[in-house]
Amino acid sequence: MAEENGVYVFCCIQTKEDKDFGVVNFEGEDRPIFTVPYEDAAMVAIEAPIKIYHPKKDNLMTHQQVISKVMESESAVVPISFGNVFQSREDTEVLLKNLYPQLAKLFPEVRNKFEVGLKVVGKKDWLEREVQQNKKVMKQKETVANKTEAAGYFDRIKLGEMAENFFNSLKQDVEDDIHDSLSKLAVSAKSNETLGEKMLLNGAYLIDRDKEEDFDKRVNELHERWKDKVDFKYTGPWPAYNFINIKLKVEEPT
Repeated sequence: MAEENGVYVFCCIQTKEDKDFGVVNFEGEDRPIFTVPYEDAAMVAIEAPIKIYHPKKDNLMTHQQVISKVMESESAVVPISFGNVFQSREDTEVLLKNLYPQLAKLFPEVRNKFEVGLKVVGKKDWLEREVQQNKKVMKQKETVANKTEAAGYFDRIKLGEMAENFFNSLKQDVEDDIHDSLSKLAVSAKSNETLGEKMLLNGAYLIDRDKEEDFDKRVNELHERWKDKVDFKYTGPWPAYNFINIKLKVEEPT
């Protein structure tokens, strides 16, 4: 039995014209990318099966590639999160009509702007040297090593707390020097939750297109200052995912 097609949406743009963004290979088929308009807004979408879309790597990359393609020619792009599919173009237009008051406020905020990300990860050798130079942590580590597992239970808890506080102090140093410096060149900035044991910063920055060169220069200057201690992972341009919060009601497959 063939799957029923609905309308899978990628993002919203500000336009009064029908737009053609070519085709995208989605679910094994080349599908035309079209717009569903309302007033001076439009959903960028394709026809695709109505079902639950799981965030597999290929699917996520396809979703992002379409939005990136749209960003090449459109100045005001509001991203929609992965996996939203609706029953029909009519339903999509109703959704767009309901979202329009939000979009009318968001379009000026994101026009000619994009998001970049910077993850700062401490180098293993540097982190180990920093720990070894902390006398309190090393003394507590020695105390734990000299006790049996049962006798040293609370000492191990204390060591864990001390290590966490020490690592948080390194994060704060990175925030104060790197994040704060970049935030001054951004329209808006966020320090998101870090991932893994060695990440010291997970920053997101909304920047004007005409400030891109200045921002890149500052990133390079900071990398030069910190390159013996940390690795930088600088990504973008992205749509303003971290600075926009639009929730959609997803159709359940029938």
